[in-house]
Amino acid sequence: MRWRKEGSSDELRSLSIPDYLVNVLDVIDAEYLLLEPGEFVVKNSREIDSFGLIRDNKLNSEQILNLVRAARRSNKYQEATLELPRGPVGAGTHDLLVRVSLVGSEGLALVLIFDDSEYRRLDAVRRDFVANISHELKTPIGALSLLSEAVMGASEDPEAVTKFASRMQIEARRLSDLVQEIINLSRLQSDDPLVGAKSVDVTDLVSQAIDDSRLSAEARKISVQFTPALHAQVLGDRTQLEMAISNLIENAINYSPDATQVSITEKVEKNLIEIAVTDQGIGIPEKDLERIFERFYRVDPARSRQTGGTGLGLSIVKHVITNHGGDISVWSAEGAGSTFTIRLPQFQPSEKSETEKKA
Repeated sequence: MRWRKEGSSDELRSLSIPDYLVNVLDVIDAEYLLLEPGEFVVKNSREIDSFGLIRDNKLNSEQILNLVRAARRSNKYQEATLELPRGPVGAGTHDLLVRVSLVGSEGLALVLIFDDSEYRRLDAVRRDFVANISHELKTPIGALSLLSEAVMGASEDPEAVTKFASRMQIEARRLSDLVQEIINLSRLQSDDPLVGAKSVDVTDLVSQAIDDSRLSAEARKISVQFTPALHAQVLGDRTQLEMAISNLIENAINYSPDATQVSITEKVEKNLIEIAVTDQGIGIPEKDLERIFERFYRVDPARSRQTGGTGLGLSIVKHVITNHGGDISVWSAEGAGSTFTIRLPQFQPSEKSETEKKA
């Protein structure tokens, strides 16, 4: 089979790819790149964009390039386990098994990529899941037990029964919210959003998250202002991204005084999409800033109980953003409010889709 692609010059080159190789690539259970000399991509799998390995139709990962060069020098199969960043910012990584082999007679190099990240995350979740939730579940369960005893002891006092029953409803709702947040976090840690990822319009995403929070904002006369950028795209899971942004907006509303303003700005700079959520709330003490993204960490436990906070919201936001190759930061001062800033890589698809590369 012959393929045509644009090279670095204006000339079109005609490449011969063995039919057996095309047949294998069509059914292989791995992401792949097929490279000609000069490391131009002549064919790739549909999901390869999620790794950010292609720029200007060339392989742009130095670690994988080194493997390809070693294979070309030695004319031997090469294999390595690599840790590659999930995006240009943030601490998230892909744990990849990469195999490189030369095929055909025209210097084609086949790069096979197996992502082990999901298996490692699952293993980590299993190790610490029970330890993290056991203490948090004790509090509402213990409160319900004590309140039920109080109801039984006050059976002849209708006013006391009503008081204790109302308190039981609050604790039951709190327990339900906590269980749901634990389920959400568990799913986020076990599902890789870049597997089967799709392009998502960030402006539409933020607008939907604002709509989801509108009732709670209006109930407290809090104005939510949004300054959008041009319609920029991010690659990922829409449901997870909307959950993260909604959590930030709800958090800003919950910790703001009545009749104040929450501002959301969106901009694109250096191929990064930046979303900032600013409130006029109570602020966060400096000593707590480094820990607020930890699971179950609360700056003010009493205020968290009052607002219904579970201590998992910001942890969920961080997991979502990190798994999408981005990062999240916070600026805050006590009495001056807080600004949470998300940065995500702007989606820039490879120059040619797989079907466009076929002659």
